[in-house]
Amino acid sequence: MFSYRHAFHAGNHADVLKHTVLIAALQHLTQKDTALTVFDTHAGAGLYRLDSEFTETSGEAADGVQRLFDVQGLEPALQEYLDLVASFNTGGSHKVYPGSPFISQRLLREQDRLKLFELHPTDTRTLKANIAQLDAGRQIAVLQEDGFEGVKKFLPPPSKRALLLCDPSYELKSDYGRVLDMIGDSLKRFPTGVYAVWYPIIPRPEAHDMPRRLKALATKAGKSWLHAALTVKSSKISLAATGGQRPGLPASGMFLINPPFTVKTALQKALPQMAQLLAQDRNASHLLESGG
Repeated sequence: MFSYRHAFHAGNHADVLKHTVLIAALQHLTQKDTALTVFDTHAGAGLYRLDSEFTETSGEAADGVQRLFDVQGLEPALQEYLDLVASFNTGGSHKVYPGSPFISQRLLREQDRLKLFELHPTDTRTLKANIAQLDAGRQIAVLQEDGFEGVKKFLPPPSKRALLLCDPSYELKSDYGRVLDMIGDSLKRFPTGVYAVWYPIIPRPEAHDMPRRLKALATKAGKSWLHAALTVKSSKISLAATGGQRPGLPASGMFLINPPFTVKTALQKALPQMAQLLAQDRNASHLLESGG
């Protein structure tokens, strides 16, 4: 269960979608003075080198964030994402990529809190070392435990304001069910929280059922929802067409329950541009829908 390492995928098209949505949500939520708690159930290592052996082996950042570096006229939400990534680099280089823990921390204020869950022993050590450099004191807690279960004891948070980001690897088929169970339980414990779920769009029934089942959870709880999906290529690429290499992730989605209303507005412009700039074949497309 510890084979997945996000370092192989850092900065790919799924990260572009996920982190653009995360930034848009946090920018809205931090406008109110009341303290905010951010929960990251699968935090990873926090910071990644785009020139590392991991990322250069996969090459996924080249078809993700690296396609955006020299583009002029980006839509505001994409530009804000790119500016935040650039802020972790100096001298115009693009070697460091921030994961969701560091993106969140950069946008939080003194009164806010960040709770990071990571079960992978190597990534937990790296995450703790990276976080230690921030000298953030009690603002950030790194917990080496199962985020699906660990988050329960913190809901609802003292300030009654929170964003929960859940983006497991889904290498274990059981992750799909665990995501749904956790969101259902969290909505009962803390109905007003903002819940953001990333999921891969792959030829697997559980993946295709995910947005439908999340909609059902939101509807049952009487909550609004927002669903954004980005497809960069066909899901029917054969191994022969890729020279025997695994074809990689064709698409992914972000599903939000209780989304800040500004996120949809931001994505209405940014998502079509994202699909255009990150397209790998003529099957590239995007989806944005909402309800509740």
